[in-house]
Amino acid sequence: MLTVEEALAEVIKEARPLPPAERSLLDSRGCLLAENVAADADQPPFDKSLVDGYAVRISDLTSANRRLKIGETILAGQTPTRRLGPYEAAVIMTGAPLPPEADAVVMREHTRFVHEDVVVDAPEVRAGQNILRRGRICRQGELLLQSGNRLSPTSLGLLASVGRTRVRVIPRPTLAILPTGDELVEPAQVPGPGQIRNSNAVMLEALAVDHIAFSRVFPIAPDEPGELHRIVQECLVFDVLLVTGGVSAGQRDLVPAALERSGVRQVFHKVRMKPGKPLWFGIGPQRGEQPGTLVFGLPGNPASTLVGFLVFVAPALQVLAGRSGPVPAELSARLDFEFLHRGDRATYRPARWVEPPSGTGTSGPGVIEILDWAGSADLVGMARADGFVILGAGDRVFQAGEIVRFLPLR
Repeated sequence: MLTVEEALAEVIKEARPLPPAERSLLDSRGCLLAENVAADADQPPFDKSLVDGYAVRISDLTSANRRLKIGETILAGQTPTRRLGPYEAAVIMTGAPLPPEADAVVMREHTRFVHEDVVVDAPEVRAGQNILRRGRICRQGELLLQSGNRLSPTSLGLLASVGRTRVRVIPRPTLAILPTGDELVEPAQVPGPGQIRNSNAVMLEALAVDHIAFSRVFPIAPDEPGELHRIVQECLVFDVLLVTGGVSAGQRDLVPAALERSGVRQVFHKVRMKPGKPLWFGIGPQRGEQPGTLVFGLPGNPASTLVGFLVFVAPALQVLAGRSGPVPAELSARLDFEFLHRGDRATYRPARWVEPPSGTGTSGPGVIEILDWAGSADLVGMARADGFVILGAGDRVFQAGEIVRFLPLR
C-alpha cells in the first residue's frame, strides 16, 4: 500500500498541463494566459479631463484678469468642435477630450459665474492640472500582459479595454462527478429505510468552482454493472472523473471493475491514510490527441471524499491548469492542547482556528484545536472545521504548542 506522498507523486506524474485554447474572457477567469497581449492603441487615446469643470489656457489666467467667456460644452463621448480662443473657457465633463490650446482644467468648485462669464477662484492653476495625457496609461504596442499571467477580474477588464473578447489560455479543466450507490437519494428526496442523501456531489461541485474547474454532476449511478459501465464511458470525455463510493472491497463495490471494463488503467488502489484508505486512481484511454482522463475513485464517506479531493484531486487540477506551487497547499499551525494520536496511517482530523495566522508573517503560525467528531461520515463536525490537522503514522502524544501540519479547506 502506498503512502500519501508516494500516491501523490504517482498522480502528479500522470497529470499534464492542458494544451492552450482560445476562450471567452469570462471563461478565462483564473486561467493562465498563453499569449502576450499588447496595447492596440494609446491609452487614453486623447488628452482628457479628469474632473467636471472648465478647460482653460494658463496664459489667460493672470493675476489681473481671471474672468473668461464661456465657449462650447464638451461632454464625455463628444469631440471638441473648435480650438479654445483667447480668454475663453470650455465647459468640460469628466472623461471628455480637451479642446486644442487648452492646457489645464479647473474644477467647477473653484469657479463662480459673473453674468455670462466664469471667474476662476483657484489660487493656482498649473499646466496639465486635472488632465490625463494621451498615452499616459500605455502606448500602442506596449506589452500589457505576459504569457503565464493568471487572469484576474482586473486583467479581464484590461483585455476588454484593448479590444479583446477572446484570449488564448491554458483552459480550465473539465471535471465529471459521478455519485454511485443504491443507498443514495437526491437531497430533495426523503430517504427511505437504509438510504442517505447524496451530499458528496454538491460538495465536490463547490470544490471544483474553488479550484477553477468546469464540472458536471451526473445522476446517481445504480449498483448495476452494465449501467455503471455505460455511465463511466460517458464520463471519459472529461479531463478528470471523480467517482464517489463503490471502491472498497465489499460485495457491491463495483466501481474498479466498471473502470477496468471501460479501458481505465489502474495506477494504484488504496493509500496508507485515514480517512480515505480505499482511494483508487487510474488513467482512461487516450482521447484523440488528448491524454486519457484522470480517474479518481473516492470513498463514499464525506470526510474521505473531501480529504481525497484536497490531497490528490486539487493538485492534479493545478497541474492540468498549468499552475505551479506547493501541492497540496499546507500550512504550519500550533496545537491548542495536548492530543493523543494512535494509528498506523497518516490521519487527517478536522480542526479549526482558535487564533488564525495574522498573514503578516511576524507573529508565527496560528493556533488550532482538533475537533471532536464521530468519524468520516460526520458532516456536522466537518462543517465546523477550517481544515484538517495531519498526524503522521504511529502512536504518540502531541504536546500543547507543538507545530503540526495543517491542510486548510479554503
